[in-house]
Amino acid sequence: MNAHAGATPSTVRTTCPYCGVGCGVLSRPDGLGGAEVSGDPDHPANLGRLCSKGSALGETLGLETRLLEPRLHGANVSWSTALDHVASELSRIRAEHGPDAIAFYLSGQLLTEDYYIANKLMKGFIGSANVDTNSRLCMASTVAGHRRAFGADTVPGSYEDIDEADLIVLVGSNAAWCHPVLYQRMMRAKETRGAQIITMDPRLTATGESSDLHLPVAPGMDGALFSGLLVHLIETGLIDSAFIDDHTENFNAAVTRARQIAPDVEATARACGLAPEDVLDFFRKWATTQRVVTLTSQGVNQSAQGTDKVNAIINCHLATGRIGKPGMGPFSLTGQPNAMGGREVGGLANQLAAHMGFSPAEVDRVGRFWAAPNMARKEGLKAIDMFDAIASGKIKALWVMGTNPAVSLPRADDVRAALGKLDLFVVSENVASNDTVNAGAHVLLPAAAWGEKDGTVTNSERRISRQRAFLDLPGEARPDWWIVREVAIRMGFGEAFDYDGPAGIFAEHAALSAFENDTARDFDIGGMAGLDGRGYDALEPTQWPAPVGEINGRARMFGDGRFFTPSRRANFIAIEPPVLPASPDDAHPFTLNTGRFRDQWHTMTRTGLSQRLARHRPEPTVEIHPDDAARMGIIDGGLARVSTKHGAATLRAVVTRTLAPGALFAPIHWSDETAGGARVGSLVHSLVDPYSGQPDSKATPAAIEPAVAMRGGFIMSRRRVALPSGCIHAWSAIPGGYAARLGTDAPSGDLLAALGVCGDIASYRDVARGIERFATIGNGRLQSVLFLGGEVDETPWTGLLSTWEASTLTDAMRAALLSGRVDANVEATGPLLCACFGVPEKVVRKTIDDGALSVEMVGRACRAGTNCGSCLPEIRKLMAATLAPV
Repeated sequence: MNAHAGATPSTVRTTCPYCGVGCGVLSRPDGLGGAEVSGDPDHPANLGRLCSKGSALGETLGLETRLLEPRLHGANVSWSTALDHVASELSRIRAEHGPDAIAFYLSGQLLTEDYYIANKLMKGFIGSANVDTNSRLCMASTVAGHRRAFGADTVPGSYEDIDEADLIVLVGSNAAWCHPVLYQRMMRAKETRGAQIITMDPRLTATGESSDLHLPVAPGMDGALFSGLLVHLIETGLIDSAFIDDHTENFNAAVTRARQIAPDVEATARACGLAPEDVLDFFRKWATTQRVVTLTSQGVNQSAQGTDKVNAIINCHLATGRIGKPGMGPFSLTGQPNAMGGREVGGLANQLAAHMGFSPAEVDRVGRFWAAPNMARKEGLKAIDMFDAIASGKIKALWVMGTNPAVSLPRADDVRAALGKLDLFVVSENVASNDTVNAGAHVLLPAAAWGEKDGTVTNSERRISRQRAFLDLPGEARPDWWIVREVAIRMGFGEAFDYDGPAGIFAEHAALSAFENDTARDFDIGGMAGLDGRGYDALEPTQWPAPVGEINGRARMFGDGRFFTPSRRANFIAIEPPVLPASPDDAHPFTLNTGRFRDQWHTMTRTGLSQRLARHRPEPTVEIHPDDAARMGIIDGGLARVSTKHGAATLRAVVTRTLAPGALFAPIHWSDETAGGARVGSLVHSLVDPYSGQPDSKATPAAIEPAVAMRGGFIMSRRRVALPSGCIHAWSAIPGGYAARLGTDAPSGDLLAALGVCGDIASYRDVARGIERFATIGNGRLQSVLFLGGEVDETPWTGLLSTWEASTLTDAMRAALLSGRVDANVEATGPLLCACFGVPEKVVRKTIDDGALSVEMVGRACRAGTNCGSCLPEIRKLMAATLAPV
């Protein structure tokens, strides 16, 4: 284990498995399969800070949900049996139907070494480029935009630029919730240096509430706003003509198109649904501030015109020469811990490894380096097309690694149905059950989880960091690279896959990046190709490029004005006029936007295990404007049914003015594994950007109506169970089990059957009031609880927690159990505001009432907001409401 300087010998330096910030983590194993987790003060990405999710990592390390043995058609088998079956079936399908009948679907959760070996097997030896990744859902438009403008998928700057910028513009990014550690760097720049923050988002998010100017730009119109900015820069004479002349191409074409789209401030404001004075304020600030960083995330990428949005922003930076210099440049915030690493190894279907493409010269180069007998010579199918090909029968075999497409892909119901048509469906996972596994996987391969994996990841600023194992592999779990290697050997490719660990794979990856490069390609880490096992283990966080002789890497790219196009000049791009590709209609008059919650991650296979993270937003919701809610009969806190042409979901309604009339917002995290009727992916249309193939997840036409009245209540169980169809619920982790608020029309007997009750059943019924209460007692303690017909807020189950946690029920506990009275020692505290330190919203309110006049005073009194800071916008909002004059 790699000990951190100044820490105990058992402390291991590793990296967080969540977003693309790439925070360093110190893990101290407890010897019992768990670990204490804290931020690494020496890692340059976070300097010791962790967000709420990173701080709760220690709560997610148990084996409760783990897949620990290989399974074939539902039966546990040996590794040899499982691997032999996968290899023989892949070989058979390849021989009978050709290599393009096989596909891999990968994940930004994989380490670079896992990603590399999977791509090598498919693209070099099976012979198909049908390898895509869930990064297609979050970063593909940025990749396409970079390649069009720069000639390569190059992120120009680093996090230091955020520290040095005088104007920070966030486009389609709720960084306060999705990249909280970076957001705190932005806030420090604002508070200590007076940097201004401008946000652009159809919703007023936690990030927007703390900005100096918020622009609620209409869905899909970011390209129009930045076209207007480009025109303004020209009209005011604030372009850098020398930079344009010396280092760029196609300026005039881009300007001509921008004038057509947004010829002046008034036209820009009309197109974007904004006040002209706000548009002019933004234009003036951007134009007159030299050090400006424009940060983009999913609100830009997840669009049918995402690539054009990216290029419209880059156009403005090129026009002013604000790129490759301290404190300025376009900057993409990646969503996953190794989305960048996947891009480096060709994880996308339209790329080869080391940022190469499918030109004949590049195919030949990679093929010679790999000594690959069956190099793929054309691009493969991107994610949406890949799953359509599965549905049509063109793809016969699919191997999914570390992701949950039956939840996360658009038209998720269609995806789940398509998976049932495969001849061979393989899933490498660390959980025994999720919606994808349950869609009929033939082979389950138990993969190592975070804490057990060893390799590298690359964050949003091109920084390669080591992710180190600090826990032993449980059961039969194995690293993903090992699983792929074993299949490759069994398919007859053993000589090319003779790796004994991730260090050897990384060395080959680094050597390929330098092979026949000579500065022609941006991605070059040849300086790391010679690392031996000890050097690899000790590798410090390093930015690329790091060619031979430059092992420390570079913070910024393009400072010399040279790019990676054939001419070495950057390209201005004439974008297409922005349009909303699927407009609302009479049947679907609303526009559904989807996104993330602060304390949950993807499909909750990890964060769903944490008690703290469950309490901030314990249920899937749909946000709606008050005018729309009144018109549609939607009640705040009631249930609402959201539907599109592709599916429906029943969610808890939140009536709020943070979004415009006609707009809806719903979180992506819940699945059939964790909730009932809340798979938001099943609602999203599959329209894609024509250049990147990235789906539009921000603007699906939708309808909303009140849900059919149901009985309310709650349920507690020692394990998550599948409840009857039509039962609206969302499981929250509690000590020793799970609890869920219920909306259901199912008979109580059906619910008890789903719980699998055994032992003594205590019950109480009040037919006149419609109340039913049940408690199952086994081995002297509560095993399950079902209350129906009473109050449905959080109070009942929190009021039973001391009884739930008791190892032995006392007579008094038994007597009070079904009374409906809460434990006198337990008080309802409401949602958890600060997940890092477990501080409920009620405590923060009381702290403010008791005289805390600033967020610093709140932090000193109750610790809320003193770690990652992602709750600071909510603290400020509470403070403003509490201290406002009456």
